Amino acid sequence: MAFENIVLGIFLFSQIAMGIIGNSSILAYYVSLKLTGKYLMPKDLIIEHLTFANYLFIISKGIPQTLSDYGYKNFLDDFGCKLIMYIYRITRGMSLYAMCLLSCFQAITISPNYSRWMMFKHRATKYLGSSCSLSWLVQLFLNILTAARVSGPHYNKNTTNGMIHGYCSWFASGNFATVLYLFLLCFCDGLCLGLMAYSSVSMVSILYRHKKQVKHIHSAQHFLKVSPEDRATKTILILVCTFVLSYSFSSILVIFTTYSKYPMLWVVSVFTFLEICFPIFCPFVLISSMKSRFSILLPCFGKR
Repeated sequence: MAFENIVLGIFLFSQIAMGIIGNSSILAYYVSLKLTGKYLMPKDLIIEHLTFANYLFIISKGIPQTLSDYGYKNFLDDFGCKLIMYIYRITRGMSLYAMCLLSCFQAITISPNYSRWMMFKHRATKYLGSSCSLSWLVQLFLNILTAARVSGPHYNKNTTNGMIHGYCSWFASGNFATVLYLFLLCFCDGLCLGLMAYSSVSMVSILYRHKKQVKHIHSAQHFLKVSPEDRATKTILILVCTFVLSYSFSSILVIFTTYSKYPMLWVVSVFTFLEICFPIFCPFVLISSMKSRFSILLPCFGKR
């Protein structure tokens, strides 16, 4: 076992532990609110699904890679590899969809009443729950072919078209059905990214116009006051930027592992860490943005 793999394993494990603690805290917070019967805003429903997807994303992607860095081989059998990779693909897609939905919903929420977003305000709130539930079903069916192309490393010692990546192997085929399937996945991801980019630009434009209007107000009290909508919008913009960077590294990892038959494991570990940066970073951004409400679980946030 190489020294750099041990160092990367320790670093990756510490980051994974932080991510699990952060996402678990937010999930526990929402569970406590539901048990006490308190009102949840529509945006909270999206954050619930996003946090749960991030939690499973860290477990399915980060933990197997950490065990591989520590030198554990064949700790997953064929069924385990299929299950882990299937969960990873589902949660990756769900995280993308939830961020897209959160970005679009916030753009609709802060849009002026005279804008073209106005007609979607009431409909968006009404169908948020069903939209999130439907997206899980879509991801379940959309990634079902993943299990057919994944197996444990010890199942493919005599094959020539398998790509071994530490703890599991991925089989690539160049037939028309595979190309069509990959095109469908890329199209869905591209559509979500496009909507996310459009809504983010809309939010920046709305905040900029609002800032120019506030400058004309001479009262210092109004000038210094930041509305909850503005704070939430800036938080979501930070999350969108972090997600796009993490998703870009994830795409690079997919391309790298696809065209490199025997990739260096330390390179895969580095890209894995960059890929899970968003689910690790996300809960702490959310906690800092709602620290007054989050004081139920973490009193230190409410004492500032």
